[in-house]
Amino acid sequence: MDGAVQAKTGQAGNKGADKGLDSELAKTLLARAEALKPVLRERSAQAAQLRRIPDETIQDFQDAGFFKMLQPEQWGGYALDPQVFYAVQLKIAEACMSSAWVLGVVAVHNWQLALFDDQAAQDVWAEDATTLISSSYAPVGKVEKVDGGYKLSGQWGFSSGSEHCDWAFLGAVVPEEGAPFDMRNYRTFLVPRKDYEIIDTWHVVGLKATGSQDVRVDGAFVPEHRTHKLSDGFSCNNPGNAVNTAPVFHLPFGQVFVRAVCTASLGALQGALDAFVETAKTRMVGPAKMMDDPFVRRLAADVKTAIAEMQRTMYANFDAMMASAAAGEPIAIDDRVHYRFDSAVVADRCAELCAKMLKASGSKGIFLGNEVLERHLDIMASQAHVANNVNLYAGNFGGVQFGLDNTDLNL
Repeated sequence: MDGAVQAKTGQAGNKGADKGLDSELAKTLLARAEALKPVLRERSAQAAQLRRIPDETIQDFQDAGFFKMLQPEQWGGYALDPQVFYAVQLKIAEACMSSAWVLGVVAVHNWQLALFDDQAAQDVWAEDATTLISSSYAPVGKVEKVDGGYKLSGQWGFSSGSEHCDWAFLGAVVPEEGAPFDMRNYRTFLVPRKDYEIIDTWHVVGLKATGSQDVRVDGAFVPEHRTHKLSDGFSCNNPGNAVNTAPVFHLPFGQVFVRAVCTASLGALQGALDAFVETAKTRMVGPAKMMDDPFVRRLAADVKTAIAEMQRTMYANFDAMMASAAAGEPIAIDDRVHYRFDSAVVADRCAELCAKMLKASGSKGIFLGNEVLERHLDIMASQAHVANNVNLYAGNFGGVQFGLDNTDLNL
């Protein structure tokens, strides 16, 4: 890390210092994200062929301090407001959605690790605070209670960025004798690379470079301190809060993680709009330029307005949540249900808008390498993530409007 960033980090680490979008550190990080966009565009084809983010890109993110944005200060992190984290991810996604997806998912794990018992962070970062963690939260693991912890087995899919990481967060429900499967007993298990195998399964049409491989575990021992209860993340009362007291670590897990898998779609939509506009400036449709078509102009206006609206909603939601966390006040469940829906709807809206631009692009839009097409495929792939399945969260949000109880612990 260069001296300028060290100075900014020190300033940001002072008690009461601004950690929001107006801070000097935030401006530095956003400028670095903007500067990386050309090289990420150049690497995008190579990344798709590799089916994972190039090592050089991960190193660029490390050098820029991106993985530190939500990491606790005691481990050299910045513990910034989430708004900064997502603003950087938006910038990166404008150039390469796969790179932004991996950055968002992997970097947010540095925030979740701060929620575990502090011994877990020491296990991961004691020798190298830049060590990265991948994840697969699907509750497919088989758990056996043993002395001091658990034995974990199973195969999980969609572990984005796994080949760049030395630990993994894996999901499973701890069984209760004689009781049915109950998501209230869900935990995240932290497992070192020596205890799992990465299985090459990532052959897809979108988000090709995320390297979201399968992870297989066969009877690994996981000590109690390397588990995190979903119920603790829901109540915002986590073991790690004993040492990580900044407001950002008192946010609900289900609000912070899900933005990492919707924000990339929003940034990619901006990248698609930029490409669409540039093409329309010069492409001839008969005797006229594409940009002279009133429908094309209206479409560009609609997409730009929708992007701004979704960004405002995202930032406003986190402004409200951070204000509550800073004041030591709980976030109302009705608000959390609403915020969760706001996140889930993003991928669908982005896919619909990008599809309209792809159709308006005409015959050129079907060729491989077309930027609008590539971004559309990436956004479409993001809809497969359960956190972006808006129907699940619309049902809960709608039910709450009718006076029904919230049914979601992951918000």
